[in-house]
Amino acid sequence: MSLSLTDLKGVGPKLAEKLSALGLQNIQQLLFHLPLRYEDRSRVCPIGSIRAGERLAIVGEVEAADIRYGRRRSLLVQVADASGSLLLRFFYFNQAQQKAFRRGMRVHCFGEVRNGPAKAEMIHPEYRLYASDAPVQLEEVITPVYPGTEGVSQQLWRKLTDQALQMMRSGLLPVPELLPDSITQSHAGLSMQQTLQYLHRPPLDADLQQLAEGRHPAQRRLAFEELLTHQASLRQLRHWAQQVSAFACPQGGRQVKKLLQSLPFHLTAAQQRVSAEISHDLGRASPMLRLIQGDVGSGKTIVAALAALQVLEAGLQVALMAPTEMLAEQHQREFEARLQPLGIEIVYLTSRAKGREREKLLQRMAAPQALIAIGTHALFQKDVVFARLGLAIIDEQHRFGVHQRLALSQRDDSEHSPHQLVMTATPIPRTLAMAAYADLDLSIIDELPPARKAVKTSVIAEQRRPDVISRVRAACAEGRQAYWVCTLIQESESLQCQAAQDTAELLSEALPELNVGLLHGRMKAAEKSAVMQQFHQADIDLLVATTVIEVGVDVSNASLMIIENAERLGLAQLHQLRGRVGRGSQQSFCVLMYGGRLSANGKARLKAMRESNDGFQIARLDLEIRGPGEILGTRQTGLLQMRVADLIRDAELLPPAQQAADQLLQEHAELLPSLIERWMGKRLDYARA
Repeated sequence: MSLSLTDLKGVGPKLAEKLSALGLQNIQQLLFHLPLRYEDRSRVCPIGSIRAGERLAIVGEVEAADIRYGRRRSLLVQVADASGSLLLRFFYFNQAQQKAFRRGMRVHCFGEVRNGPAKAEMIHPEYRLYASDAPVQLEEVITPVYPGTEGVSQQLWRKLTDQALQMMRSGLLPVPELLPDSITQSHAGLSMQQTLQYLHRPPLDADLQQLAEGRHPAQRRLAFEELLTHQASLRQLRHWAQQVSAFACPQGGRQVKKLLQSLPFHLTAAQQRVSAEISHDLGRASPMLRLIQGDVGSGKTIVAALAALQVLEAGLQVALMAPTEMLAEQHQREFEARLQPLGIEIVYLTSRAKGREREKLLQRMAAPQALIAIGTHALFQKDVVFARLGLAIIDEQHRFGVHQRLALSQRDDSEHSPHQLVMTATPIPRTLAMAAYADLDLSIIDELPPARKAVKTSVIAEQRRPDVISRVRAACAEGRQAYWVCTLIQESESLQCQAAQDTAELLSEALPELNVGLLHGRMKAAEKSAVMQQFHQADIDLLVATTVIEVGVDVSNASLMIIENAERLGLAQLHQLRGRVGRGSQQSFCVLMYGGRLSANGKARLKAMRESNDGFQIARLDLEIRGPGEILGTRQTGLLQMRVADLIRDAELLPPAQQAADQLLQEHAELLPSLIERWMGKRLDYARA
């Protein structure tokens, strides 16, 4: 039985809409919206012993309540006990609230202590007022603090969850056990109802440290069930994808051998191993579902080209999808250079193709002839139909949603499903890859070509900008090219573009002998393409850009990368940007400029970049700092927005969760829809579309 949120007292259409934006559609889902942290408000601290930065509870008598007018109008309430006094400051208040703070009233409040102009202050604390002779009611449980949304206060969250918990205890809102006893043996004695009651309202003797670390048995029980559900759902996704047949493509054709003979280098052992795994998969009559992971410059593209050739030789078609036009154009250039000499037809489709030009491209793809279509999201529009799509290659998977990858696999009118090859240059720790891509087999290119030299990285303060400019001048005087990346994280795109324009002008003045180019996200696609063409042809010496160059730029003559405000970027993004140089045989360099004082995290990130070129090691550190959601772009995919589980903290739960997922699908598959509804809502509806 599913009860609507509007069945709760105080929830009308507007509040229900706000809760819906958090993925909460009914009261059952509200119960699984767990506290973010906990606070012990049962202990009252004497005002005289408080310290700035502490979050604590105090009880005092109201001595005065006045409105002060300054830069901001505020209500100041002076509260005192026998040990001292402090101010409560409210910037948002009404007349009734002001009048309620009558002299002599007692107030019990909780908040963070700050140093004010005159004395210690609490800004907008949570509080309760009592008559001077009334007893103060202290908290009887640990106070939960919920992840919220604008317009839903913590008091309101607690009122709503109080009602939901009461309905659960009374039996009006059943919370069933969805896992069989054979799977939940390790959690024996802790029912789901007891688990939720404890986590929403921990008793006063609860271990706050254990709860803060997410290691309480109740949290572990829910984390295990959530991980199991994600693993089972992805395995189900894979099962559905492989229910249809695929075109079997024979291995080792003449074209593949010709391409290998034409290469000016030998494949690394890792490239050979991964190519063999892919070739074996393509030879089967069930769809390949494989992820290639490889660091920047590890040679994923040539492996993809070999896979494409095997499919093309079978008379089938190949689609290669990239998240940006810049990356798509880079693939177009590389595939044309490698495959056109072999007589392979290449079609390029992006949103820029309009009218008759687009119609001609669509007609060529709809005709039963072997070709490779390269493009952006335009490849999975509804009017794009392939005659015999044998292989879909998706680059930088984390920038697409899973549903987009599935949509591309359905661009074929035949009864066959195409093989899928997914690539990412964002190294992902194996544990995270196992969790995020459980529907895919994993291949790792863990070796760089022997001729490629590691990029030497240095960290320099903003004050040394003149030295950096001199370094650019020297590099370009030797016939090399350079990048200068401008970043304004957490600012608008227009401000980022303006920063790049201003920097380009300043560098043009400082380096008049150089041809300085500009590239940013607000330029039209044709303008970006023209600038990159000039850079490829060495008509531009120094390219000033925003982070739009993070992927899809491969100019072997560029040997110097300058990144401004490097402390503001995540490690994975810094590593990707650094990977734009070091693509030739010469020694390349990366300069990370930082401004102001570095935070501890900022120092750790820049130190890691200076000391390591290993993308997998950098990814592990980035995962610890930023979490899996940002690295994988899962705000798009919806698959890793976990409510309880944390893939770092709960890594040891993943192997048993995977085993339990297999057991569930084999013995109790009928339970999976209810588990998905509990933990993922409607996020897998697209899987069967």
